[in-house]
Amino acid sequence: MSSAVLGLGANLGDALAALQGAVDALGGTQGITVVCSSAVFATEPVGGPEQPTYVNAVVLIETQLAPVQLLERVNEIEAQWHRTREIRWGPRTLDIDIISFGDVVSTDERLTLPHPRAAERGFVLVPWLDADADAELLGVPVRTLVQLVDTSGVQQLDPPVILQVPA
Repeated sequence: MSSAVLGLGANLGDALAALQGAVDALGGTQGITVVCSSAVFATEPVGGPEQPTYVNAVVLIETQLAPVQLLERVNEIEAQWHRTREIRWGPRTLDIDIISFGDVVSTDERLTLPHPRAAERGFVLVPWLDADADAELLGVPVRTLVQLVDTSGVQQLDPPVILQVPA
């Protein structure tokens, strides 16, 4: 089994339902166990056109799938939520990014691991730290990385929302 960190985000339709649906679909996938979820955070969009606020969370999983198999599965889940890829950094019904996959470092054209912009994104780092206070990215504590990025546009939902992890 390998550990992986997935970033979830959505800003179209019922975004909270999309995040919960993604967690449910992951948990229902043979070879994937959802370990835990961060709280859900409201985040300002980064880059791209003007668009609604996102909701973001991070889930930690254990998986028997290979990295590319996991990528294929998360792409299937995104498609079930009618994800389109017409505008880079555009609005989306559901986005699932593989942030890290164990100690795998890869520059494959289909899947770069760890995610090449994870260390720059408050909307990834803040939820990740919430899910795992001891998390590290390439040997650097996520706690340290959070202090190096702008997190002003990342706010925990009030009242707090935590995605339900399948039993």
